[in-house]
Amino acid sequence: MALRFNIPPVTRVLLALLAGVSLVYQAVRYRDLISQSSGKPRHISVIPYISLVPQLVIYYPWVLLTSTLAEQNIATLIIAGVTILYGGKYLERAWGSAEFGKFLLLVTLIPNVVASFVYILWFAITRADTEAFTTIQGSISMQAAFLVAFKQLVPEHTVTILKGLVQVRVKHFPAVFLATNTISGFVFGTDTASVLSWLGFLTSWTYLRFYKVQPDLSGASTGGSTLRGDASETFAFAYFWPDVVHAPVAALADGIYNLLVALKICTPFSAEAVESGNEQATARGEGGLPSLLNHGGARGASGQREEAERRRALALRALDQRLQAAAASRQQPITSASAPPLADSVEKATKNPSGF
Repeated sequence: MALRFNIPPVTRVLLALLAGVSLVYQAVRYRDLISQSSGKPRHISVIPYISLVPQLVIYYPWVLLTSTLAEQNIATLIIAGVTILYGGKYLERAWGSAEFGKFLLLVTLIPNVVASFVYILWFAITRADTEAFTTIQGSISMQAAFLVAFKQLVPEHTVTILKGLVQVRVKHFPAVFLATNTISGFVFGTDTASVLSWLGFLTSWTYLRFYKVQPDLSGASTGGSTLRGDASETFAFAYFWPDVVHAPVAALADGIYNLLVALKICTPFSAEAVESGNEQATARGEGGLPSLLNHGGARGASGQREEAERRRALALRALDQRLQAAAASRQQPITSASAPPLADSVEKATKNPSGF
């Protein structure tokens, strides 16, 4: 019987590109090492047509994509491969191949473009030769983006390490990842990884928070409606950080958000959007998603049936709640001083229009 590799198409292509680009990169480095040993000095660390060199990117624009898949050593290659294999399978099955491919394109291109400008500006200020040909490469931005997506989809899932000795919830992974790369940048000089991790985090959160179109799982409608962004309170910027710093981070984020709204760069979330986002987050938490280690052959049609049954159950439960609320409202005496519940929620949203 032939072996079956149950890997979705975009994830499969991405793994092949990771192996191919990294192999070519290492082959070129080996060739340069041989050339240097034979008396022909060359810049071993700079391969501008595979990895991203900000000063030379205008001549090799395709490196804005290839540099993310060019790993420098076997350790980072294994980490990238595991991240893409399991994380890619998870997200591609949850979102679909088209949406997953769009997400990958955004979290690859935008961090690399912004990082190029950062290092060009850094060189213009410091005039340091080491910054002139800084090499930017690796899948750090993609790894940060995957962690943000997991935080949105399964925030309360607990990952157990060392037979239960260490237990970490998924919602804490982005902060741990950013802190690790930031400290490493200062201590070991891996500043490119630090910059890419922050840019990958911010790019993915901005897209998922404000722009990604997703099906409505809250059961609020039965017409297959969609939502833009994720207005849920648990996906706000402040909730990525420990509880002790929630207040100052929220104040800073709200100030930036209000400024962007005043400049008409962002559109404030309505009360209905926040409520629907919270219901969406509840639906994801209760319904769950396929396990990272599940084999697709076991899902197949049965997985689709389970998903349909889950959505029907959520829709029925939401309908039952609305019927009970309507019955309760009819029993209450109508007075001139009473106000409709929606007005209260709209008033609250107007007083606190934070979207960050």
